[in-house]
Amino acid sequence: MTQQPQIRPSHEVSPGDRPVLTFAAKRRGKPPRHLADLSAEERRSVAAELGVPAFRLDQLARHYFAHLTRDPADMSDLPAADRDELTTTLVPELVTKVRDLAADKGMTVKSLWNLFDGAMVESVLMRYSERTTLCVSSQAGCGMACPFCATGQQGLTRNLSTAEIVEQVRLAARSCRDGELPGGPTRLSNVVFMGMGEPMANYKAVIGAVRRMVDPAPAGLGLSARNVTVSTVGLVPAIDKLAKEGVPVTLAVSLHAPDDGLRDELIPINSRWKVGELLDAARRYFDATGRRVSIEYALIKDMNDHAWRAQLLADELNARGRGWVHVNPIPLNPTPGSIWTASERAVEQEFVDTLRRAGIPTTVRDTRGSDIDGACGQLAAEVLVQTKGQG
Repeated sequence: MTQQPQIRPSHEVSPGDRPVLTFAAKRRGKPPRHLADLSAEERRSVAAELGVPAFRLDQLARHYFAHLTRDPADMSDLPAADRDELTTTLVPELVTKVRDLAADKGMTVKSLWNLFDGAMVESVLMRYSERTTLCVSSQAGCGMACPFCATGQQGLTRNLSTAEIVEQVRLAARSCRDGELPGGPTRLSNVVFMGMGEPMANYKAVIGAVRRMVDPAPAGLGLSARNVTVSTVGLVPAIDKLAKEGVPVTLAVSLHAPDDGLRDELIPINSRWKVGELLDAARRYFDATGRRVSIEYALIKDMNDHAWRAQLLADELNARGRGWVHVNPIPLNPTPGSIWTASERAVEQEFVDTLRRAGIPTTVRDTRGSDIDGACGQLAAEVLVQTKGQG
């Protein structure tokens, strides 16, 4: 059983320390095989294994990816004798909803999902006037140990499978289609890998999920690759690998500090790939794909929000050329009991103004769901603690 987290009180933690929060999880197995895990070639092999024509799996895929259903009752074009077996075998239930929390007059919905082995992940669906975006998780927990991040404090439980990621997207797309958000039916247009986990540390499953998202039905959900964003705290080899995939997704780099001295503290992986190496890789991604890179920068009061750091960031970016990057300062959504808190509004504005004066396109990220513990990982941690307390 998952252990209750052990947290050092905030008054015992100095800014140079990393808060300690760990969960000891049981060993996890692999999720059941799922249609969304399979490439087109693998589907043909599975069809032969099951003794059904390959086009039956195309029919099943059309129901799953285009009609957004896994209910055999909706699949009247499949032979009655095959429906239950195919759905049970190839579209098993992978995620079950634990709870929803709504904010922003219902336009933001944070969902907590239980996976087959009891691991929990979160996704956040956000409706805007011009788009509807889903923030998905790629891991249960995270192994990057960034001290200001709720998920990073939990440690890594396990990677998600391709299908577990895709299921978050399918269910959100169905919710949009069925008019479950205020404003009536809409279409899920954007997906961002900015939920729980480090996407590049689960590369194979993430790129598989990206392909299922962008491939047209019956191979996938038919989203635009340009509306899919994959984030990373700085796994340089994976950035270079992604640049060669031929899928022009947006790369988002969670930088949070322009200098190695501070970033070593905020982003432990910086001890392996330094700021300069990371920004060089980001520039290579732009050169390979033509897709402008997003630099994510959580503004933390008295930690990384100084105007001189904004100028240093601008200098580092401009040293690698113009027009290849966009900066998103993010007001920090603090976790309960944390020493980390958001910058003052005037300080935030000076940071933004400094970047803009240097010619860096800069947009402050709209923070949704702050009243529902909007930072991914907070709800899962809360439920894990409550479950332990009831055990």
